[in-house]
Amino acid sequence: MQARLLYRDGLMLVIDKPAGVAVHRGPKGGANLEDDFDALRFGLPRKPALAHRLDRDTAGCLVLGRHHKALEKLGLLFKQGKIGKTYWAIVVGGPAEAEGLIDKPLARLDAARGWWMKVEASGLPAKTGWRVCGRGQWRGAPIAWLELTPLTGRTHQLRVHCASEGWPILGDAIYGARAEVPLQLLARRVEVPLSKNQPPVVVEAPAPPHMLETLTACGFADERAPAPAA
Repeated sequence: MQARLLYRDGLMLVIDKPAGVAVHRGPKGGANLEDDFDALRFGLPRKPALAHRLDRDTAGCLVLGRHHKALEKLGLLFKQGKIGKTYWAIVVGGPAEAEGLIDKPLARLDAARGWWMKVEASGLPAKTGWRVCGRGQWRGAPIAWLELTPLTGRTHQLRVHCASEGWPILGDAIYGARAEVPLQLLARRVEVPLSKNQPPVVVEAPAPPHMLETLTACGFADERAPAPAA
């Protein structure tokens, strides 16, 4: 857990969440990140706690509050939409344009589906900005690398919005892009304005191993690779 630490100060931690692991224990139990938070106390009497959530299959920046007052502050910042969030996604096909905004309200699919969502005119407002970072081919089919900026925080918002546009996120078995790879979605960056007198804290997660093949196909250069010799 300490090896996945991306940022630490007196109020918060940011960890690099792995894909395929739930952030907290569900009704059926099973492996989850919270069980290992005791390793992140760093001298404090209590372990940190989640300031927000990421889907089980989403990788990347996960913010934790180190104590009660920190959690209150971070919770308010998230609720007010003051924390900037940027995601990377590999989508099937891709938009024709270079950038745009998806403005489609979302509602729960039905009572039996729990967290599954759908576009619904009577639902809650949901907006997602997007920009194409690269395009390519993967196993004979066109794909695109998108930077997604959620302007609201609805459940499964990015997954539903992309699917509704006709370019679902690769590996999304729920919303229409099942593939032989995990969900190609990364919480790439968070920007947290902790202090009024200081610039926001900006933290980035590296591209995870399970996305390197598709990202590279779209022109991404592995940031963890050593620089070539002079």
